[in-house]
Amino acid sequence: MWPEGRRPGSEQGGATVVLLAVGMVFVLVGTFGAAVAGAAMAAQRAAVAADLGALAGASKAFDGDSAACTFAADIAARNGGRLVDCRLDGLDLLVTVEVAVTPLPGLTRVAASTARAGPVRG
Repeated sequence: MWPEGRRPGSEQGGATVVLLAVGMVFVLVGTFGAAVAGAAMAAQRAAVAADLGALAGASKAFDGDSAACTFAADIAARNGGRLVDCRLDGLDLLVTVEVAVTPLPGLTRVAASTARAGPVRG
């Protein structure tokens, strides 16, 4: 008889279970990393859309609040954002832009950024 009823060449399957567990850990860490990277990219996209929208809208500050905000909204939308707030403060234009991101299925988050642009003061 062989020890504990084992025959030579029989497979126990312990290594398979460990390998599957390690593989699942890698998949979960990779998914989490991709979600974090997606959220960081959304924050960057919101900042870029807000900056460009504020700069574009500030160029129309002499035409009034609505013209400046309409132009800022157009530029923000072209950069993947949605203008949620826009106002003139003297000749400075303040804009807030949101970018929605879905890092994981069923999980939607919003990244927002505010920017100010206006004439150079010196």
